[in-house]
Parts: sequence; structure tokens; C-alpha cells
Amino acid sequence: MDKPKVVLGVSGGIAAYKACELLRRLTESGHDVRVVPTASALQFVGEATWSALSGHPAATEVWESVHEVPHVRIGQQADLVIVAPATADMLAKAAHGLADDLLTNTLLTARCPVVFAPAMHTEMWENPATQENVATLRRRGAVVIEPAVGRLTGVDTGKGRFPDPAELFEVCRRVLARGARPADADLAGRPVADLAGRHVVISAGGTREPLDPVRFLGNRSSGKQGYALARTAVARGARVTLVAANSELADPAGADVVRVGTAVQLREAVLKAAADADAVVMAAAVADFRPAHYATGKIKKRDGQEPDPIALVRNPDILAELSADRPHPGQIVVGFAAETDDVLANGRAKLARKGCDLLVVNEVGERKTFGSEENEAVILATDGAETIIPHGPKEDLADTVWDLVATRLA
Repeated sequence: MDKPKVVLGVSGGIAAYKACELLRRLTESGHDVRVVPTASALQFVGEATWSALSGHPAATEVWESVHEVPHVRIGQQADLVIVAPATADMLAKAAHGLADDLLTNTLLTARCPVVFAPAMHTEMWENPATQENVATLRRRGAVVIEPAVGRLTGVDTGKGRFPDPAELFEVCRRVLARGARPADADLAGRPVADLAGRHVVISAGGTREPLDPVRFLGNRSSGKQGYALARTAVARGARVTLVAANSELADPAGADVVRVGTAVQLREAVLKAAADADAVVMAAAVADFRPAHYATGKIKKRDGQEPDPIALVRNPDILAELSADRPHPGQIVVGFAAETDDVLANGRAKLARKGCDLLVVNEVGERKTFGSEENEAVILATDGAETIIPHGPKEDLADTVWDLVATRLA
């Protein structure tokens, strides 16, 4: 089979050197990559580097190999175009349809999914002009990834950092895996991301309820399913807020990550983020109970004495609260049910009790689901529909969840 054809556009930002790692991951995973750097990008990373890493001469000029009509053919033949880094200038040109170099011509002729990975200083990203350009591109169906928060050029820190190349590669992989479906195409035949313009909130990981300064009540959740939901939502164009409880996984590219520890903290963060969300997916394993009393000092083991019983109190039911008190009637709420026996019966009862729109029910155990790269489940809907997800990668389950959410949002 032909290798998927990827165009890597590189605009003139200091983060251009990080795109070399993205290029390496794409080529080593079997993609045929053509690099199209702007003149400014070549000030940061030279043409020889792009050519050596891609195995193709870097395409830099409209006037090179004119008989091949590169300003048209490169975009026409691509399965994916990703611009990484995408500067404020490049976003403005793309939003306004300018075509003053080979990369901007390629963007205009592409009939495949287009992904932008912005990288710039915080002030430039937050400028109303940039935000309007981003909104325009997203409205047209492009995937514009939210930049990361961290160290920028010089001593500055803030939002605008280039995403981790490994996580950015995962976004590209998911976009290519979905392909272009006719129902998701605009009038010009370009694929449109079906969650573009939507804000989704996802909880992930497992809460920990402190018992004393060194001990806690917790669970085995790794956060992998919630992170898969975040990655797939980014790849489908959504603005993603990920509320992560005690997970050590790398931040998904394009997601705004809010870190929490306890169920009470998770509730506060989710309710705040859900205020303007189109959909909320509660994939975190939230502790049902917490210790009634917190010991300010480590609880000591005393010879000849049994430990005092640990009194527990209920944690807030976040899923039920979200379902009952939605900020607007069109919001979709999805819950997860981890069961060990009578899986479907317990799942149906929970769906009725919680009041959410969809409930993902799976069987869990010491060697099932938790910490695994795979999952299997049944998704129950309030209308009685049941969607069976066979054993497979957690990202496949995540895509099915978003398929069902997107249908309901539409």
C-alpha cells in the first residue's frame, strides 16, 4: 500500500527545531513526508536538515521544478497537512487566504485535513486578532491545537509553547486514522473536523482521599482512557479541558490540563470548566468515600494495639450533579461505570439514577482495564440504544464516544 502522504509546513518560529522530532516520528512510522518550510523557517533550521530527515528535497520555492506545478500539486496529493510551528503571521495568512509563498499556496490547494500547531509568545496568542484568525480557521474545519503552557523564548513563561512533539504526532496519527468522510466535507471538498468550535471537558485518572500526611484512599485508574478521549477530541477539532487526577501521563497536545487530587477538587474544577462546555465526559475514577477525619500527623503503629476503625463519609456525586444542573439544555453529559459483576444490569440502573445522556460500562479488575492500553465496553444511551465496543485500543472506544456525542450535538 502507498504510504500516507504528509506535508509538514514549517513557519518561522524558534520552535522550528522541535518540528525535526515530529518529522522523525512521522517518517519512522511509515509516512511519506514532504517538508515545506518558509523562508523565515530556514533561518532557524536549514534546508539540508529537512531533506536529510524526510528523504526528500525540501520544497522551498514556487519557482522550483515549475513543470511539476508544486504550488498546486503538493497540497492536492497530501493526505494530511500539518503546520508546525504555526506562527501568528502564518495563522493570519491562512485565515485570510493569502498565497505569497509555497506553504500558503499549499494550504489553499489542500483537500485533506489541515492541522495547525501554534507557537508564539503569550501576548501574541492572546491578541484579539490572532484569536479571531484561529476562530476563523476552526470554523472552516481546520484543527488548530491549543499551545502548551511553559517556558517560552528567553525568560518568559506562559501559554504559547510548542506542544510536545510525541503528543503532536499522536494528533496527526488520529487525524489520519479517521480519514475524510464525505459527510464531514465542506462545499470545496475539504474535510471538516466534526467537533470544531466545540468545547469539551474530560475528567481522567483516579482521585486520592488523604488519611494522613503520607497515606490516602485511592484506586487503580491510570488515566489512559481519559487521556485517549482528550487526544481524539483534539484531533476532531474540539477545544479540550482535561481535569486530571493524579496521572503521570504526558499532557495531550492541544488540551488545557487542570491537575487535581481529591474528589472535592475534581468537582470544583469540572463544574467551573463545564459552565461553557458543549459536552462533559466523566472518565475519572472518583472515590465514592473519603475519611471523615484527617490526621495531621502520621498515624503510628503501636505494639499490641489494633488500629482505630476509619470512619468514611460520602463524596459529592459529581456525575449526578452535572446531569441535573446543566448550564444550558444542549449540553451532553457522559458517565463511566466500572463494574465487577452484573455489569450491564448495574450499568442500566446507574444510567437511570445518574441522569446522564450516555454511560460507558466496562468490567474492571486487577488485570482488566486499569493501566491497560486496551478496553472494551458497552455504551448505554437514555433512548435504550446499546453500542458494543469490542476489545481494542482505548482510542477506538474514545472515537466511538465522540461519534455518539457529535451526533447528539448536531
